[in-house]
Parts: sequence; C-alpha cells; structure tokens
Amino acid sequence: MKAALVALTFGLVSAAQQRPLPSHTDANNPRPPTANDDQQEAERELQVGIELTRHGSFQAAIPHLKLADGVATEIFVVKFNLGLCYLGVRQFQNAIRELESIHANQQQMATVKNILAQAYIGEHQQDKAFKAFEAAAAITPRDERLYALVSDACLDEGFYRLGITVTDAGLRNLPNSARLFLQRGLLRSRLEEIAPAKQDFGRAAQLAPDSDVGYIAAVEDALSSGDIDTAIQKAREGVHKGHSHYMLLTMLGEALLRTGITATTPAELAEAQGLLERAVSMQPGYASAQISLGKVYLIEDRLEDAIGHLETARHLDPSNPAVYANLATAYRRNKQFDQLREVLAMLHELNGQEAARIGSATEGHNGIAAAPPVQ
Repeated sequence: MKAALVALTFGLVSAAQQRPLPSHTDANNPRPPTANDDQQEAERELQVGIELTRHGSFQAAIPHLKLADGVATEIFVVKFNLGLCYLGVRQFQNAIRELESIHANQQQMATVKNILAQAYIGEHQQDKAFKAFEAAAAITPRDERLYALVSDACLDEGFYRLGITVTDAGLRNLPNSARLFLQRGLLRSRLEEIAPAKQDFGRAAQLAPDSDVGYIAAVEDALSSGDIDTAIQKAREGVHKGHSHYMLLTMLGEALLRTGITATTPAELAEAQGLLERAVSMQPGYASAQISLGKVYLIEDRLEDAIGHLETARHLDPSNPAVYANLATAYRRNKQFDQLREVLAMLHELNGQEAARIGSATEGHNGIAAAPPVQ
C-alpha cells in the first residue's frame, strides 16, 4: 500500500504555498514572537511535512504536520497529509479521525473518500469502507487510481471478495484498463480461482503488451500455472527491454530463488540479489522485496543484513507468516534466542488464524506479501 500512497501524494500536497518564510527574529533587532511568527513557523513545519510525505517518509512527516495543524492556513492540506501519513504507518484510527474532519470541494472529497476507504479497510470495517468507496466513485467514476488503490488495500488485508467487487465496478467504467484486469487477477489468484485469474492476467497482457503492467501480468500468469521457467523468461525479457518496475524486478528475483530450492547457481543468486537490491532501493516500502532480499542474505550467511530487511518487512506487513518464518531462521542462526521465541510465538498465532480462516471458509490474510498496483 505504501507505494501507492507515495504516488497519490503528488498534486495534492502541492496546494500549499511554496514560498520562503522569514525567521522569528532578526539577530540585530531581537523581539518576542508574535502571532504572525507562529503562523510562519507553522507554514515552515507544513512544508517540511509535505516534502517528507512526498518521499514516503510518513512517520517522520507526522510531527511536522501536527505542529502545523490548527495554525497553518491550508487546513485541507494539513488534514489530508496527516490522514495519508497515518494510513502509511498503519495507524488507521488516526487516519480516519483526520480524514473525517475534512470539509472540501467535491473533487477534493473524492480523493479524501478514496483514502478513507483504505483506512476503513485497514480497520476491517468493510461496510464503511465500501460506502466511502461508493462516494468517491460517484464523483470520479473514471478514476482508475481509485479502483486500483482501494482494491489494493483489500489485497493487503485479505478482503478479496470486496476487492473483486471494487475492480468489477472499475471495469464497468473502464473496460480496457489493463491495470484493473491485473488487479482483479491478483485478487482471484488469492482465492485460488486460477482459471478466471489467468483470464484476467491474459487480458491485461493483451491490452498492454509492452509495458510494466503487461509483463507483470504475463509473469503472474505463468506463476499461477507453476511454470517457473516461463515466468523467469518473461520477466527477464521485460527487464532487458527496460521495464524496471520494482514489482517486476522482485518477481524475477523471487522466481530465481524458487528455482534455487533444488539447485541455486552462484550466477542465479547474484542475479537475484542485484534485482532485489534494486527493487528495495526503488521502493523500500514493498514488503515482498524486503522479504526476498532477506532470504538472499540468509543464503549468503549475512545474518545481520537479513534480519534488518526482514524486520523492515515485519513492520510493513505484520500479518505475513513468511516474515516470521524467515526471521526465526535468522534469529536461530544468529543465536538471538529471546527474539526467536517471540517470532515463533507470532508465527504460531498467525498459522492458527489461517487454519481457522480456512476451516470457516471466510476471507483473511493468506500470508502472501500483497503487491501494490502498478503506478
């Protein structure tokens, strides 16, 4: 989700005035701060918060935006960015509070409702999420990003049926959206609806054959059939043609590691490492890349590096059992037994939740690091 949030920030935070602001005091003529000085300081804090938000540094941006809240003149910009940042760090209740307090024009409210729907999904309030989504769709029915981001939040939290409902709505308005066909295919694959998922991946690849979306869809299509060799071939073809989306790099890196279950060559491992390091550098908020890079470092016995990336993935995707399984290996080999007990307990809890979900045939997080929609 985080990757999507970064993209959404642009064009909205820029509503704030980008102007230089004087300091509180003049060294040659000191005076006590005034109300105008407080206003100027708030504007300064707002600009810092905006820049941090633009770069995806949501946690760092929050204190600056809070200092601007209630003082800076651009109330919408402050509240929206606070909501966006809280969503980015998974503080969903705080995000909901900030977003619900916003009063803006219709076009701005469409974007607010988009983010609000994602926050409600994070809080597992599906009914409120769908109402917020419907409100946004009524204002901007042909906004591809709305359907992609809300369905991606569903993918993150395991609400696959709701995500399919969202993508279905999007495809009624945008019947030739490769991005939405890809997204629906991902949702269907999580439900193990392989045949319809493959149809969606094929349609996405057909609609955008020489693009990031097209190649990602082609790789997903191959993976859904268990055809690792074709997945690697398609991913390499895309990368060699200059398609360097972090998802495509990650998928190729992961596929190379999967072939290494039986025999990993040094060349394959080096290729996977290079791809995954590029992906993490491009999008550090993508949990799948962090997990896979951690696996590479485990293979290379770089335990501290592996733990660092796996702990980052744990923060990004705390309900993913793959994080804890690999962390358990890393902590055991690094002789950090207190941490080992902690992650094993969490892994046991998550596996129990998954078993209960399967037994009751209800939806939930399936332990696969969900991929954000292609930007």
